[in-house]
Amino acid sequence: QVQLAESGGGSVQAGGSLRLSCTASGLYHSSYQLGWFRHTPGKEREGVAAIYTGGGGMTAYGDSVKGRFTISRVSKDKYESTLYLEMGSLEPEDSAMYYCAATPRRGSPPRWQLLRPDEYDTWGPGTRVTVDA
Repeated sequence: QVQLAESGGGSVQAGGSLRLSCTASGLYHSSYQLGWFRHTPGKEREGVAAIYTGGGGMTAYGDSVKGRFTISRVSKDKYESTLYLEMGSLEPEDSAMYYCAATPRRGSPPRWQLLRPDEYDTWGPGTRVTVDA
């Protein structure tokens, strides 16, 4: 059973940076797709960035964050990793609840699939990011 716990959210001025972390444990399958998503009331959940942990380590970014956000992963051991989201040049439009998500995936998926919320079966409780103008 995968467990996810996000941290690092907070308030920041526009133009600033934040780093979100997600501890992912219980990664008993050989490979996963791990992603960051965000949600604001009245909008659909948006794929921000994601990574495939198998061969090649493919990453994907939402159009609105390309060039500003970077996803990375550090493995503690075979069954636990920390997923990071480095967020730079933050804009008020980046304010949202940010969620970490995971799902086992055998074989490298198409890049578009990494950013689809319905492709994930486990979600963290979220961490809030507020960007002040």
